[in-house]
Amino acid sequence: MTGKRPTRKTGASAPPPSRQTPPQTATGQQSVAPASSSSRAVGQPPSQPTAAKRTAAQAAKGKATTAKAAAKKPAVRKQTPPRGGPAKVRLLSGGNPQIAKADGDAPVQAYIAALSGWKRELAAQLDQLITKVVPGVQKAVKWNSPFYGVEGEGWFLGVHTFTRYLKVCFFKGTSLQPLPPVASASGEARYLHLSDQEPFDASLLADWIRQAAAIPGWKMGG
Repeated sequence: MTGKRPTRKTGASAPPPSRQTPPQTATGQQSVAPASSSSRAVGQPPSQPTAAKRTAAQAAKGKATTAKAAAKKPAVRKQTPPRGGPAKVRLLSGGNPQIAKADGDAPVQAYIAALSGWKRELAAQLDQLITKVVPGVQKAVKWNSPFYGVEGEGWFLGVHTFTRYLKVCFFKGTSLQPLPPVASASGEARYLHLSDQEPFDASLLADWIRQAAAIPGWKMGG
């Protein structure tokens, strides 16, 4: 018995899949789809650093700049005293202030202010006493010493500072009664030494000042 060959259905078979052709650009060239940002060749570095790397780099740069600035010492400017300000007074032997020769009360006060401690206190007391006893007294600084006088009559008293005392000089001291205690090697001058070791008799000193101002004083040129 002869077997029958199976018959095929005569229906239309499915066409084979066709290869799709990439679309062409206006110039006729085939357009290529851009590569994904995640698909880059192996071994190639990224074109730009990531945000984390940029932050780390900026932080490192900032630290380096700060350390460099801290290591660099700022220049120290030498301060110049303001113009017109009081100049520092130089003290000579015995602590006697060096004051420029000048007339008036101002240089005398500068002399007193340059003294220190008990010397300044005694010099201020003496200046106040003279001003009180002799109204309108003339003042000046000569040879780094305060001078006191009467206009037209000359100078009757001067002061000089030594280490242990203030030396008060009565230029016509030999004419005073009683005589001031310390004699001069020459001339008419007599001296009184004021110190913190022995209080002075303010009443007697005022009387000597009054007598000295009442007689012609010592006149000098300049």
